[in-house]
Amino acid sequence: MKNLHNALLLKQLYQLRRLGFNYTDIKPFSYQESQPLALPNTIDELSIKAQNCCLCSLSNSRNSVLFGEGNRQAEIMIIGDIPLKMEDKLGRIFLGKGGDMLTAMIEKVLKKERKEVYLTNLLKCRPFSTEDLNETHFHTCKAYLFKEIEIIKPKVIITLGEKSYHYLTNNNSHSIEQIRKSTITINGYTIVPTYHPNFLLKNPSFKREVFLDLKRAKELLVAN
Repeated sequence: MKNLHNALLLKQLYQLRRLGFNYTDIKPFSYQESQPLALPNTIDELSIKAQNCCLCSLSNSRNSVLFGEGNRQAEIMIIGDIPLKMEDKLGRIFLGKGGDMLTAMIEKVLKKERKEVYLTNLLKCRPFSTEDLNETHFHTCKAYLFKEIEIIKPKVIITLGEKSYHYLTNNNSHSIEQIRKSTITINGYTIVPTYHPNFLLKNPSFKREVFLDLKRAKELLVAN
């Protein structure tokens, strides 16, 4: 949660500057590791918190805050990375051809309906351009993602693409090609990395790899 605290501190410092402060001894926000800022403990309340979030500049570019959706007691959580322009406009995640492909994979490989799993993204807001993104955006939004995981308590998490895996595990030393056959267990859930459906639209030859990854996720779920 430290990144969220830092973002709040920065926000309050900017507010003081707009009020005319050039220097102040006022301590606008106090962070203590032993007393972390509490986020809501229900998905509904957490969603409302995210809907009103202005902790980073993406709040200026978004039309919608794209929070997670699906089964709130799901055994499987699927995490993407950056919302699409269409999704930002319509207010739902995993739409279009990539979303249709993901739905088909859930049904055919995981043998579940889309509504039976929980879907979310690393970023809850769409930037004007992906070139505008920086580490602050990802680290700020990560606090919401970790709270979603804490509330949902999935057994298996499928990460789509490198970014969602890297920010979830704090490990960016390997490419998706190197990590997709690996699994890592954190706090009681197992992470299975694979390619993003939008990548498959441009590279359909990788569909077989994703099929195998999702099949492995299903086997892990049965084993647990």
